[in-house]
Amino acid sequence: MIDLTLLALFIPTFFLVSITPGMCMTLAMTLGMSIGVRNTLWMMYGELLGVGTVAILSVVGVSALMLKMPLLFDVLKLFGAAYLMTVGINMWRSKGKLAVSSDNFKSQSFGKTQLFKQGLVTAITNPKGWAFMVSLLPPFINTNYALPLQLAALVLVILCSEFICMMLYAAGGRTIGTVLTKRHNVKLINKVSGVLMMLVAIWLALS
Repeated sequence: MIDLTLLALFIPTFFLVSITPGMCMTLAMTLGMSIGVRNTLWMMYGELLGVGTVAILSVVGVSALMLKMPLLFDVLKLFGAAYLMTVGINMWRSKGKLAVSSDNFKSQSFGKTQLFKQGLVTAITNPKGWAFMVSLLPPFINTNYALPLQLAALVLVILCSEFICMMLYAAGGRTIGTVLTKRHNVKLINKVSGVLMMLVAIWLALS
């Protein structure tokens, strides 16, 4: 069984995490502008594989510890809330800079294999991605239900959210690039996202 209440809350929460300008989203936007959406799909496939791997390993590893130490669930929930609150505050105070610049990719090779590897490596080696998964996913797991089905549902939401957001960034191309390269626009996005992130953190701490 799946806790539909937690799942319903997780969907907008993770979509907010995905849509916020970061390494993978800015990479999708940059490649979309330079090589087109169709070619950028190869990077997206690698990124989705990487994100799915990180999510599964994070949940399975944390769950294994939770079975031995049930109190760890409450500790992780508070840790997750504190982490999200910190992220929200930092986003609110952000100076409005993109995570990466398009200049970072001017010298990159754009073969299908290279694009796939670039997406995979970007997702797996991103420490913020691991931190998000370890802190964000456990609170959305109901310990009264079996883990496999819940994990499958969460990973499906994660992959769909990531793919939709990357497509939006890549397809937006120059329009999104023009908007996001203006410092005040990024700052506004970060402030709104930061407030919503802090509200989610408060909910996690009180739930």
